[in-house]
Amino acid sequence: MNTDLRPTRSDPALLVAGLWEAVFAGDEHTATRLVLRALDDGLAPESVLLDVIAPVQARVGEEWAANRMSVAQEHAATAINDRAVAALSVHPAARTVARRGRITVACVDGEWHALPARLLAEVLKLRGWHVDYLGAQVPAPHLIAHLHRTGPELVALSSSIATRLPTAHAAITACQAVGVPVLVGGAAFGPDGRYARLLGADAWGADARSAADQVQHGPLPRPETGHQTIDDLPHLDDQEYTLVTRTRTRLVRSVLHGLEAAFPTMREYDDLQREHTAEDLAHIVDFLATALYLDDVDLFVDFVTWTAAILTARGVPAHSLPPALRLLSDELKDFPRATRVLRLAYDGQATTIATATARNHP
Repeated sequence: MNTDLRPTRSDPALLVAGLWEAVFAGDEHTATRLVLRALDDGLAPESVLLDVIAPVQARVGEEWAANRMSVAQEHAATAINDRAVAALSVHPAARTVARRGRITVACVDGEWHALPARLLAEVLKLRGWHVDYLGAQVPAPHLIAHLHRTGPELVALSSSIATRLPTAHAAITACQAVGVPVLVGGAAFGPDGRYARLLGADAWGADARSAADQVQHGPLPRPETGHQTIDDLPHLDDQEYTLVTRTRTRLVRSVLHGLEAAFPTMREYDDLQREHTAEDLAHIVDFLATALYLDDVDLFVDFVTWTAAILTARGVPAHSLPPALRLLSDELKDFPRATRVLRLAYDGQATTIATATARNHP
């Protein structure tokens, strides 16, 4: 690795390339040294966070999805980026005085992808806010206890995985019930923030920079108390989300058994292969439940399309997806919203597979 690269104030792209090389190689020392050298050379700390570390982390996710990084490599790379952020935070260039009010930054319960929230917390500190960063997976009762103790002006909640949105909704409502407005961000809320609006958040940030800009431009109004989650999502009265969630384990087991009949080769799977298949089915059920919670068909259809691409990248035949969707639909035949969602996803996958087969066998 060329460790003599000296990124300049006007060339963060050079630093991105060097940091990616270090992160991919698992070289924590070089990664940290590049970040600190960039600060020494005059690159603004916020730019290092958002124009260098953030894009490198985004590439980590892309490389994992393309099967060019293992889960272990992805975790190691994320840890290195996190330590680079920590090193930046104590550099003299990043020292600021908290002149503004207090903000709590946290990930919703069940959300382990903490780096986006960490980046926002550091940016807010650089802009003069007193920030309480609570990290990953914060249960709502603990979050509310913290709010009562510290009295922040705002809570910023982060979630990257859509299946955490029901939990995020409960956290949003709980924070607002004690009079604290909520800004949300992360991939889970959709690229246009549609789920932030649906779940009643007071504001949404597409990324750390836009979220910090919103906070800086003016305080969010204090929310009215007495709001309930059902007020945002009246379709939950049909109980489909609740029943699918409660029967998750049975659904996964039944579909797995049905797939063994549909694909006799599965009977020869070893324990690890069966475990991975069960995990994939569990993710499908979880995303179906989330789509029912939000009453959003596209969320599930897009997830199935993404799953097919992930399986293909890993050399797993995606043609097992339509039978799995059909079997799940049979199990949920008395649930009209669920069967509609599954039918649309099934039709989309069947069409994709038919098109690919025709292309490969003209």
